Amino acid sequence: MNRDFRGSDRDRTRETRVNERIRAREVRLIDENGVMIGVMPPPRALDIARERNLDLVEISPNAVPPVCKLMDYGRYKYEQ
Repeated sequence: MNRDFRGSDRDRTRETRVNERIRAREVRLIDENGVMIGVMPPPRALDIARERNLDLVEISPNAVPPVCKLMDYGRYKYEQ
């Protein structure tokens, strides 16, 4: 059985929108502890992320509005 797992990681990375790459008009923001902060425009959510020294990561792009979470994206990618 020959499987190339590297390709799936690259595809997942391309699909994940982070910080300024989030294109929705509004997002539902979840903080780093899993608590919902509310629905807001991405620039406001990004301001909150920067205040906390975290990244804004789109975790559910197909939801209405898309769900974004505050997290350290570099650490998250490393742990994956």
